[in-house]
Amino acid sequence: MTCRSADEVLTALQLPPYTGASINTRWYRLTGARAIHTWLATFSGSSWQERWEASPAAASARAWADHGHAWVTSVTEVKRRSTVLSGLLLLAGADVLRLPVSWLSGHSSNHLRDFVEEVRDPAGYARLKAHVGPKRWDELGAGKSRRALARILLAKGGSLADITVGDAIEHHTLLRGEGGSSLFYSWLRELGYLPSDAPATLRLLSRVTGQLTTEQLVDRHGVVCAPIRGLLIDYLEERRPRLDYASMDGLARNLTRNFWSDLERHHPGIASLDLAPDVAAAWKERLRTRIQRRRQRDGTVEETVVERADKAMVLMSVRALYLDIARWAAEEPARWGPWAVRCPIKEAETLNGKRTKRVKARMDQRTRERLPALDTFARAALDHHRHRLACLEALRAVPQGAAFTVAGGAFVRTEHGGDSARDAAGKLIHFDRAEHRAFWAWAAVEFLRHTGARIEEMLEASHHALVQYRLPTTGEIVPLLQIAPSKNDQERVLLVSPELADVLSAVIRRVRDPKTGTIPLLAAYDYEERTWSPPAPLLFQWDWAGERSRMTGELIRRALGEVLNFIGLTDTTGQPLDFAPHDFRRMFITDAIRSGLPPHIAQVIAGHADINTTMGYNAVYPTETIEAHRAFINRRRTLRPAEEYRTPTDAEWEDFLGHFERRKLSVGTCARAYGTACIHEHACVRCSLLRPDPAQRGRLLEIRDNLLDRIAEAERESWLGEIEGLRVSLAGAESKIDQIDAASGGTPINLGMPRQAPAQPARRKGAAHR
Repeated sequence: MTCRSADEVLTALQLPPYTGASINTRWYRLTGARAIHTWLATFSGSSWQERWEASPAAASARAWADHGHAWVTSVTEVKRRSTVLSGLLLLAGADVLRLPVSWLSGHSSNHLRDFVEEVRDPAGYARLKAHVGPKRWDELGAGKSRRALARILLAKGGSLADITVGDAIEHHTLLRGEGGSSLFYSWLRELGYLPSDAPATLRLLSRVTGQLTTEQLVDRHGVVCAPIRGLLIDYLEERRPRLDYASMDGLARNLTRNFWSDLERHHPGIASLDLAPDVAAAWKERLRTRIQRRRQRDGTVEETVVERADKAMVLMSVRALYLDIARWAAEEPARWGPWAVRCPIKEAETLNGKRTKRVKARMDQRTRERLPALDTFARAALDHHRHRLACLEALRAVPQGAAFTVAGGAFVRTEHGGDSARDAAGKLIHFDRAEHRAFWAWAAVEFLRHTGARIEEMLEASHHALVQYRLPTTGEIVPLLQIAPSKNDQERVLLVSPELADVLSAVIRRVRDPKTGTIPLLAAYDYEERTWSPPAPLLFQWDWAGERSRMTGELIRRALGEVLNFIGLTDTTGQPLDFAPHDFRRMFITDAIRSGLPPHIAQVIAGHADINTTMGYNAVYPTETIEAHRAFINRRRTLRPAEEYRTPTDAEWEDFLGHFERRKLSVGTCARAYGTACIHEHACVRCSLLRPDPAQRGRLLEIRDNLLDRIAEAERESWLGEIEGLRVSLAGAESKIDQIDAASGGTPINLGMPRQAPAQPARRKGAAHR
């Protein structure tokens, strides 16, 4: 079309599909197209597209909006501005001119979307509308996506089936900050217009970067010294196989931005790890604080110097660098030997016991403040969702543009067909989105408080995680929830309580596709590892403007904040008593241990690798120590016979005092507890409770010699059954003899009487020196 003559183009524009409008509209469009052709003919080019690009109108849509009418009317008799704009729309729709997406984003036209749907790929648009549904087709989010498809077709040509993933990414990237919708990408993918291996969600694809290489991790913070840069890359490559990506990212940041890049900024030209004492001391002092920047409402940035919380972690990372190089230098001296120098960080500097205790105390206090209010907050989350649901139902009960009142507030429903309204102050409120957030706030609170899971584990829970288990003893079937490994790659299974089962049932009903009855498959993105997971029926997903999307931690925290605003819960100082997702994990562990759950069982449920971590989550109350001790005494008394705690009689007391005198044996004293029977069948020589008497050492020697004779006789007669028992008794007798010898300093040895040595002849003076 762009290479045809003006007459051929105008003739084609008078044929279907461009004849669907009224006669007046067609006349205005054709008149405007003829005028633009006349104006474009004044520019050089072999096609209308080349002439358009040579004109000043191709510079920007703003220039066309401000001066296009004057440019065209200067060479034609057309006077109306709307006629010129209608002509450009007709030429673009007929593929005579292709306007870039960047140009179209600045061009405002109320008829662009509907005109493109009328003249470009009518069959494809009919199929798309049937797939989306008439109700959603007219919603605000769908309208933005339809406008995006119209822009892509005008810029690239072809039909809906010809749109590629690259076209969608280009459009979304250019209009990311203008409130555009990426729903059109999901539509094309669901219709099969995009490849099956295309990314699942365009909105998430534009926000992720994937894993960086080791070189990229180092270069992002600008290491100037080339040898040090190479050393850091080699060191991180050696460490990478044993680290996950999040740990690798943090280690690279500590060694580059927080360590070496800081040294290069303050000491230009530094090229050695062997730091002078003053250089190392200055760096440690700078590391103690950092600058916190906050953007104010007026656009200014406020800078505040605060104490660095991760100082100990940075010091440990740098110390590990020096120590690892020193150790590797012994194994590969040619590679690591030149870099092995004295470490400027002592071990004591990496220990931060005081800060750990302060953090523990602060977290315990946070748990103690929120645990009593947990039930109140959970009820508030349920009431908040019921309130939002009532508001949404009241809005949907009135026609568009009508006023209604709900919960003491007056609203006017908007006329664009969405579930939104304006309050008395004119503020636009999306009632459907508010109800969505309220529901997921309630679901998150119930899920976290009944499982003690981490927020990332909750967001990764899928329909496949619900399994059944048959008890081998009773045959009863119980539901189990499989928690996917997250922080320490430790998978675990939790028993689903009735309360949790109700929540999971509500979530499944919420996310189930009404057309197919199944839970849609979503490919989740791990923001820590920066990798995509295979598509799975995730439970925590929602319909975001018609596009299925996985929940994010940011959305959950925002929803919890709305619950807090709804209830107005405060602490003792009057400050809002906010609930973070991880608070529910601490409260779950604390409440479980307080209720009698053994700590090692709580460790397995929480998925901790070390029980000390579990106990670190447990907030100890001041009265727990006394109560636990008293409960221990009471339990011990209930297990022991009651008569042991009565007052002894005089006879029993005398018997107890005389016990030590009456428990004498032939070779020593028995040390077993008072009132207990002998459990060794009076084989005293073998018994470990026998305390031998040193005066009876000779008697024990006789017993030992007799045992030796009996063992020799048993061996001669082949009494194999007695040999082993005699040898045990022999070992016991020798042990008692060794105890006596050790206590008395050993067996006495006759050294004889000392005698005087004979006199020696006198020696010459100086002989002693020789």
